[in-house]
Amino acid sequence: MKTTIKTILFIFYLFALPNIVVAQCNEYTKKECIPKLTPYTFNGQLNNAVLSEGETAELQLTFYKDQEYRILVEGEESLGKIQFQLFDTDYNLLYDNADEDHTNLWDFMVESTDDFVIRVLVPEDQKKERIESGCVSILVGFRAFGSRTIFK
Repeated sequence: MKTTIKTILFIFYLFALPNIVVAQCNEYTKKECIPKLTPYTFNGQLNNAVLSEGETAELQLTFYKDQEYRILVEGEESLGKIQFQLFDTDYNLLYDNADEDHTNLWDFMVESTDDFVIRVLVPEDQKKERIESGCVSILVGFRAFGSRTIFK
């Protein structure tokens, strides 16, 4: 009887743990990251994942002409400086935050509507005995070019 209960609890734990981790990552993104998009408007897409050191994730997005964009890539402190890159769909490198001391924000415009790929790389720390993992968020904010209100 005790073995059956332990087995059921173990199976429940295996299925519940990923949901708990995702929920915590969503809360981190909402509380810590979305406010950093200001003055841009959050596009409403929560793009986050739990990544470990040495892992890479990619996200394909469409950016539209006549919009200003802000990309925010934010990871939990335990992961160190997160690298992110922007590619066209042929994987030509267009931007790399490693060239700007791993800034987590980048503001830009595109000349025409097109699809792009954002790649996120979590650095691996060879000195640590234990591999860290944590939430990484990729958020996009936008505003129409020239839409800023000027008060007289």
